[in-house]
Amino acid sequence: MLSILNFMLSNGLSTWGVKYISSGLGAIIGSIFPLWIVIISFFRGEKVSWKAVLGLVICFSGICVIFYDYLHDFLKPEFRFGIMLSIIATFTWALSSIYIRENKTNFNPYFSLGLQMLISCVAIFSVIQTTGETVPLSEIPAISWWSIAYLVVFGSVLTFIAFIYALENLPKEVSSLYAYINPMVALFFGYILFNEPLTVSIAIGGLVTLIGLFLVNKAIKKA
Repeated sequence: MLSILNFMLSNGLSTWGVKYISSGLGAIIGSIFPLWIVIISFFRGEKVSWKAVLGLVICFSGICVIFYDYLHDFLKPEFRFGIMLSIIATFTWALSSIYIRENKTNFNPYFSLGLQMLISCVAIFSVIQTTGETVPLSEIPAISWWSIAYLVVFGSVLTFIAFIYALENLPKEVSSLYAYINPMVALFFGYILFNEPLTVSIAIGGLVTLIGLFLVNKAIKKA
């Protein structure tokens, strides 16, 4: 189940989806993930702090301000397919996060993570092999292999270990907040490494997002 939710649907569909939408629009849709956590919890009859919900909505608003120039992309007909894939990806990621948290005593989540990657990579490889989307290994340049190696270590192994640890030890609202922190980290490193501009809207959006993060954290600590 987690192989399907985590990697085949969430990672697979999000990767497929960004082929058809802009990167800024992808960042906005990706930040919907924590809201799915709240919505699913609400319909399951779980108690959710209204202050935490308010904080999450403020965080999402901050991300929308940061990527304000991409909001009109929601109205472009050619982006609809990518938008649909990306939204489904965030929903399945939320389902898997809740499942891991509720069943953490029934299996070793770290061993399960490796098994999920193995199962899903075989399944996805079978799909792309059938559809002819594969790229010959000889055509992959060295810089891409270095990128893959970086993603294996930092983007997969270390990141997912940290994510699972957060799911096991933090409230579900807090463990999902990385979705709002990631875009700001990316913008910061874009500024440091590539001299990308930091605009007024980015500064305002970042401040709004931080206020939302503070409200969520305060609500959880009070509870």
